[in-house]
Amino acid sequence: MAIKIDSKIVGYKVVTENDKKEPTESCNDDHINNVESMHEKLERPEMLLGSTYKIKTPQSEHALYITINDMILNMGTEHEERRPYEVFINSKNMEHFQWVLALTRVISAVFRKGGDACFLVEELKAVFDPKGGYFKKGGVFMPSLVAEIGCAIESHMKFIGMLKESELDGHQKKLIAQKRKEFDEKNKAQQNSEADDNDFPEKAQLCSKCQTKALVLMDGCMTCLSCGDSKCG
Repeated sequence: MAIKIDSKIVGYKVVTENDKKEPTESCNDDHINNVESMHEKLERPEMLLGSTYKIKTPQSEHALYITINDMILNMGTEHEERRPYEVFINSKNMEHFQWVLALTRVISAVFRKGGDACFLVEELKAVFDPKGGYFKKGGVFMPSLVAEIGCAIESHMKFIGMLKESELDGHQKKLIAQKRKEFDEKNKAQQNSEADDNDFPEKAQLCSKCQTKALVLMDGCMTCLSCGDSKCG
C-alpha cells in the first residue's frame, strides 16, 4: 500500500517488532500516565481545604494568622495527595502589610508552579532580623518573624505529608532523659510535678543545632537537653 507524503520529512525511525508491541503492553499502565501533579495551569476549584496557624510574637501586640489552602490531586485514587495551593496572612497589625502581602503572593506562586516546594521552608527559616530575634513558647529561638512563618509552613507540610517528621530514635530519647535527670539531681533543682517536659533550666543557653534554649554544662561539656547534641560526642 502506497502512502503519499505531502510535507517535508524532518525525521525518521525504524519500527521493529518490539515497538509494535509497546502500545499493547503500556495499555495496562494508562492510569499511571493520567496521574495529575501540581502545575501553574491547573484550574482552581470552587472549594479548597485549608488550615490556619496562629503566630504571636513578643514584638507585636497583635497576632498573625497564616491560612494555607490545599488542593486534592487525583481524588479517590491510590495516587491521591494533598498539596498547598495558596497562602494568606492576616493581622490587625498593619506595620508589615506590604512585605507580608508580597511574601504571600510569591509563596503562592511557587506552590502553584509545582515541583518540590519544600525548599521554601529552609529559605524562610534562614532569614534573620537585624533588630534581633525572640524566643517562642518552649524555648525555641526565632531569628525573625519571617522565620516563624517558615516554621508554620513547615508544620503544615508535615501535616499533609510533604515533609517527614524527624524524630529522635529510642536510644537518643533515653540518653536525653538520663542527661536531664542527672542535671536536675546534680543542681538539686526544685521541680514541679505538673511542669511541662518542654520547660528547661532558666540558665540554659541556646543550642546552635535545634535553636532551643536547652544547652547546659554537664561533666565539663555543653549538652543540649532537647536534641542531645554535645561537643563531647
